[in-house]
Parts: sequence; C-alpha cells; structure tokens
Amino acid sequence: MIAMGEFKHFVIVKFKEGVAVDELTKGMEKLVSEIDAVKSFEWGRDIESLDVLRQGFTHAFLMTFNKKEDFAAFQSHPNHVEFSTKFSAAIENIVLLDFPSTLVKAPA
Repeated sequence: MIAMGEFKHFVIVKFKEGVAVDELTKGMEKLVSEIDAVKSFEWGRDIESLDVLRQGFTHAFLMTFNKKEDFAAFQSHPNHVEFSTKFSAAIENIVLLDFPSTLVKAPA
C-alpha cells in the first residue's frame, strides 16, 4: 500500500576544513529536541561511498514533520534561525531537499 506521509527535510553537507563537526551535530540534536514541530531527527556520516560518488559530501541530516506546516513552523522558529547562521558558516557545500514523502514500505 502506498500512502502519502509526512514532510521531510533532507540536508547533505560538505563541511569546511577544520570545522568542529561534533559540536555542530550536538547543537543540531539540542535544537530539534527543543522544537516540538520536529517529529523525528536522524543523521549520519558517510562511511561507504566511493570518494568519486561522494563529491566531498560527508554528512546527511533527515528531519521528519507530520505536515508541511510543521516544517514551516520549524523554519521560522527563533532557535532554528539562530542555529542556521552558525551552521551555514561551517558549510562549504550543501544540498537541501524538502518534500512530502510517499511511504511505500512501512517500518516493521
């Protein structure tokens, strides 16, 4: 069964040289824990892709919201606005995708 689901905010990042990535990820974990509009948050560092495929990107962040309006509330939240300035300054390159998800296979 295919069902329209939540709204996703997917970020793929290449950090600048010398950035304290652990500090930024801890900051993001704190940020999402403070904003109720965020349904779930997960992140990871790429360890498997070939360098030629990775294109310098190393980290992926995925936030899930119940609906697009919750994502809009998150984007305009003062804590997010403040954190985004710090996060943006640490980024060399970024890919952002914001989309309504289509659930094809539910978690077991």
